[in-house]
Amino acid sequence: MGFFDKIKKAFTGDEEETKVDETTEKYEKGLEKTRKTFSEKMNELFANFRTVDEDFFDELEEALIGADVGFDTAIKITEELRQEVKLRNVKKSGEVQNAIIEKLVSMYESEGADEQNSLNMVEDGLTVILFVGVNGVGKTTSIGKLAYQLKNNGKKVILAAADTFRAGAIDQLLVWGERSGVEVVRGKAGGDPAAVVYDAIEKAIAEQADVLLVDTAGRLQNKVNLMKELEKIKRVIQREIPEAPQEVLLVLDATTGQNALVQARQFKETTDVTGLVLSKLDGTAKGGIVLAIRNELHLPVKLVGLGEGLDDLEIFEPTEFVYGLFNELLDPTVSEPQE
Repeated sequence: MGFFDKIKKAFTGDEEETKVDETTEKYEKGLEKTRKTFSEKMNELFANFRTVDEDFFDELEEALIGADVGFDTAIKITEELRQEVKLRNVKKSGEVQNAIIEKLVSMYESEGADEQNSLNMVEDGLTVILFVGVNGVGKTTSIGKLAYQLKNNGKKVILAAADTFRAGAIDQLLVWGERSGVEVVRGKAGGDPAAVVYDAIEKAIAEQADVLLVDTAGRLQNKVNLMKELEKIKRVIQREIPEAPQEVLLVLDATTGQNALVQARQFKETTDVTGLVLSKLDGTAKGGIVLAIRNELHLPVKLVGLGEGLDDLEIFEPTEFVYGLFNELLDPTVSEPQE
């Protein structure tokens, strides 16, 4: 179901059609802060302008940048909207607001047309997923939640504590292993991360595990060492399982907004990131960063954190995301824009 189809159904009186499933509810609740902030910015913008002129577009550009959709995205949307307003002779604020949302959604969907948001999992054999990210972004928490959910889905999961340099990282993963009922392979603090990964692979193969989740260090202040470390880990993995790792997931803290975009750029330069995990999306008013990441970096978001619970790490659903972000902003009295 497309975004505008969902909007239409939201304004019908049919109980069956308006019934919202659990995933949609999670996205709506998780994106509440972002949605309210964006709505306030739009309402303030339209309250200050009676006509759609150049000053209006300048303010719109600033409002979009402030909503963390990204500088390049904001410039592109504003320029396209200028042309659209002239072409359609749009004058009413409701029509302009709907056109803004339509442009955001259209750009979002076109940039991710060939995007694969689901995790790349091996059906028969061992799936290896590396997690990278700087300290404090929710990396270990995301690993623990994913391990819990995979185990509940009948998968045998093993965790590898390969972040051997950060104080407390091993202990933190052990706590999550205990909470999720999953075994953790560890070494000594300050030891060789690749050796831990090797031991974890040997154990996973011997015990016929389905998934191995690997926690790694994220010391961006020394990119060369980080890159060498990750390359060594990959070599160890591929020596035993040539087609692995199936995913290298970069964990970003959504509450940091543009700083998350900077981190994504740096890690993309450093290693072969296959997808992103956005933690703490429910705790931020900067959910527009998802738009910036997709439009500027073309990295697929694979998982999003939408709450504190063990089951609140969700496979990213683009339609649910845009619906959760914009569903209250469209004016239902205005007909859907024509192509």
